[in-house]
Amino acid sequence: MAYIEFDHVVKAYGSGATEIHALDEANFAVEKGELAVILGASGAGKTTALNILGGMDTATSGRVVVDGRDITRASENDLVEYRRADVGFVFQFYNLVPNLTALENVELAAQICPDSLDARETLEKVGLASRLSNFPAQLSGGEQQRVSIARAVAKNPKLLLCDEPTGALDYVTGKQILQLLQDTCRKDGITVVLITHNAALAPMADRLIRFKSGKVIEMSVNPSPTPISQIEW
Repeated sequence: MAYIEFDHVVKAYGSGATEIHALDEANFAVEKGELAVILGASGAGKTTALNILGGMDTATSGRVVVDGRDITRASENDLVEYRRADVGFVFQFYNLVPNLTALENVELAAQICPDSLDARETLEKVGLASRLSNFPAQLSGGEQQRVSIARAVAKNPKLLLCDEPTGALDYVTGKQILQLLQDTCRKDGITVVLITHNAALAPMADRLIRFKSGKVIEMSVNPSPTPISQIEW
């Protein structure tokens, strides 16, 4: 059994003639410690899949298993615990608390998790040792995304889910963030799932999953991922 199994997952909205399938019998698997890239155009179902995988949404039918646990059968309380302890989220627009410093933003997440990492050390690890006391408005976009990643990693999660993490960043900063995510996967052994519409990022993945119209149309394993420094777009 794979670490993550997405098995014939359907997410439907509406009913009858107006029913729309955001996910339509989607199937994919990810092994532990892999960096998986989910690629597809806008509306392909990528974010819906990520939200279900992260326990923020529920499937209409099908099965989602993470580390042997079927989260589609979990109660709401179980999903709260799953999101709190097992999953770290990195969003496109950072979602930092504006009136908390970088350190306080990371501490806020770490405090709710039983096996969290030290917030200060985690920020130092992502290159923000000199920015601990700065508020989000005093940080660049790249620095804010680093805080967002530190906040997710400090939870010491099993799974790191990244929704277009470089979408709001310039090219150079985007590459720095991708390098940080790849390093997090390699050095910390965290399974990373990253969604993007940018096909140029596909070579960085251990596993590539292509979505189209709510379906997985391709899944391939890359035995030799391309270093971030060699990726251009």
